[in-house]
Amino acid sequence: MILNEATIRIKNLRLRTYIGFNDDEIQNKQDVVVNAVIKYDAQRAAESDEVENALNYKTVTKAIIRLVENNRFYLLEKLTSDILALAADHPWVSWAEVEVDKPHALRFSDSVSLSISCSKEPQF
Repeated sequence: MILNEATIRIKNLRLRTYIGFNDDEIQNKQDVVVNAVIKYDAQRAAESDEVENALNYKTVTKAIIRLVENNRFYLLEKLTSDILALAADHPWVSWAEVEVDKPHALRFSDSVSLSISCSKEPQF
């Protein structure tokens, strides 16, 4: 059996960072919610049941946490793009998308979000 690409979904990763350029945003960390979708060929992992043949989503998530919590961002575009670069970094990844929500960024709105995706040729 030939498998289609696997899809890893990191859902509602709640983090705090400095995001924005207003005085209050520069001085105070804000909540952000990260969602990532990562596609890769999991055929070898499914056949072998060996960790080294799978994309380690825990490693990806820890890198995202470090990036978000240890940096400052003026723009949601920059934050989202930097997270996407981490999500798509592994050579087996063929496609990734990241959405970052900034809760309560607008009055009368639950959140504002931005999503960016990328595709690349997988390398084995």
